[in-house]
Amino acid sequence: MTSPPDGFPQVLHAEWTKFRTVRGWVTGVIAAALLVVLFALLAGISSDQKGAPPVPTAPGGEPVTDSFYLVHRPLTGDGAITVSVSALTSAIPTGPGELRPGTVPWAKAGLIIKDGTRQGSPYAAIMVTGGHGVRMQHGYVHDTAGLPGPVSAASPRWLRLERTGDTITGHASADGARWTRVGAVRVRGLGPAAQAGPFVASPPSVHGMSTRGTVSTAVFGDLRVQGSRDGGWTGTQLGPESPTFAGYPQNTAGSFTASGGRLTVTGAGDIAPAVRETLPAGGTVGEILTGTFAALIAVIVVAALFITTEYRTSLIRLTLTTAPGRVRVLLAKAIVLGAVTFGAGLAGAAAAIPLGERLARANGVFIFPVAFSTDLRVALGVGALLAAASILALAAGTILRHGAGAVTAVIVAVVLPHIMTAIPFMPASVSNRLARVTPAAAFAVQQTLVEHHQVASIYKPSNGYYPLAPWAGLAVLAGYAAVSLAVAAVLLRRRDA
Repeated sequence: MTSPPDGFPQVLHAEWTKFRTVRGWVTGVIAAALLVVLFALLAGISSDQKGAPPVPTAPGGEPVTDSFYLVHRPLTGDGAITVSVSALTSAIPTGPGELRPGTVPWAKAGLIIKDGTRQGSPYAAIMVTGGHGVRMQHGYVHDTAGLPGPVSAASPRWLRLERTGDTITGHASADGARWTRVGAVRVRGLGPAAQAGPFVASPPSVHGMSTRGTVSTAVFGDLRVQGSRDGGWTGTQLGPESPTFAGYPQNTAGSFTASGGRLTVTGAGDIAPAVRETLPAGGTVGEILTGTFAALIAVIVVAALFITTEYRTSLIRLTLTTAPGRVRVLLAKAIVLGAVTFGAGLAGAAAAIPLGERLARANGVFIFPVAFSTDLRVALGVGALLAAASILALAAGTILRHGAGAVTAVIVAVVLPHIMTAIPFMPASVSNRLARVTPAAAFAVQQTLVEHHQVASIYKPSNGYYPLAPWAGLAVLAGYAAVSLAVAAVLLRRRDA
C-alpha cells in the first residue's frame, strides 16, 4: 500500500515526478519552446526588404517621419526668428487627383531650427496646428502645448524661436506684442550654422481602417530673422518629392510663393516618431515572436492532459486518496505546470528574439529598436503568458474532466480572440475591445511600440499596439486563470473522483 505524502513538498515532488516521467508531456513543452524559435527563423528568412529606401532615424537610432516643406536660410550662432501665421488650410484626397477641404488636427505650420536638411537631424519647432492650438516640439517625440485655438485672418498667431547656444526657446502671441513662453529645450548637435525658417507639414488622416495623405497650406507674414547674414530664402522638400500616401495627388510636392510681404507655403508629410502605418515594411519584436500562439496551443494541450488523463484512467482516485488534501494536489499541479511552461517560454523567446532580429536585418528589414530591458521584459512576458495559459487549461480540465473539451474551451477563450485581433481589416474598436476583456489581452506582453498622442494613426493589435500596458494585459489572463483555478478547487473538493 502506498504511504500518503507527509506534506505539500512531497505532493509537489510527486506531481513533478508524474509530469517528467510521461514522455509526451515533456515533449510537448519542449516543442512549445522550439515552435517559438522556428517561427522566428521563418519570419527572418521569409522577409526580404533588400534595396528598400533607408529609414530615417533620429540621433538615438529611433525611426522617424521627417518629411515636410521648409523655407530656410542659415542661422549663424545665436539668433532669433519671428513670424505670424494667419491661415492654415488642409485638403484631403477623395479619389485620384481629387481633393476636398477638411480639418487635419495635426497639420503643422510654424518655425523650425534644424541641423541642416538631412532627415532625422536634431531640431526644435514651434507651430500652429489644425486642431491642437500652438505646440512646441523637438526630438520627434516631445510635445508641449501652447496657446489654444485655430488660426485665421481674424485671429492670427505670432511665433518666435530664440537660439542661445544649444538652447531653443519658443514663444507665442495672439497680438504680436504680449508674448507667452511655450518652452525651452536643449538641442544637441545643431552646429554653428543651423537652418531656420517657416515650414508646413500635413500628416495622413485616419479614415476608418485606412489612412489618407493630406496637403496643407499656410500663410506667413512679418517674417524677421536675427543672426542670419544671408538675405535669401530657399525652399526644400525634405523626404520624398512625391509622398506615397494613399490617395495623394501624383507628382505633387511642397512649394512656396512670396507676394506682398507674405509667404504662402504648401507641404505634406510630418515631423514625428514613425508609427507602424508610416513604416509598413518595418518589423517588431512581437512579429518575430508570432510562434507564441503555436506554443500556446501546445502548452494548453499538455496542461489539459496533465489532469484529464488521470480522470480518463481513474488514476485520479489513487492520487486523491494518497494525498493529504485535494486542493493541495491541484495547487501542486499548477505550480509544476507554471514552472515548466514559464521556463519553456522564456528559453524559446530568449533564443528567438536575437536570431529573428539578425536574420530580418540581414534581409534588409528595419526592426523597430528597443532597449535590452524591453527584450528581457518581452521574453519574461512570453514565459508568463504560457504559464498563465497552462494553469487556465489545468483548471478547465479539472472542471470539465474531458481533455478535448478543456483544450477546445481554452483555445476558444485565448487563441481565437488573438487571431481575431490580428486580422488587419478588423475594426480597431472591436480589436481593442477583445484585447482588453478576453484572455488574449496577455499578448500585450509582446508589444514594443509606443502610441504617440501627437501622431494620428490606427492604433490596434494587428499594428503592434495594444490598449493595455504589457503587465496589465498579462494580469487579465492571470485573473481568468486564478478564478478558474478557484472554481476548479471548489468542484474538486465537492465531487467524487
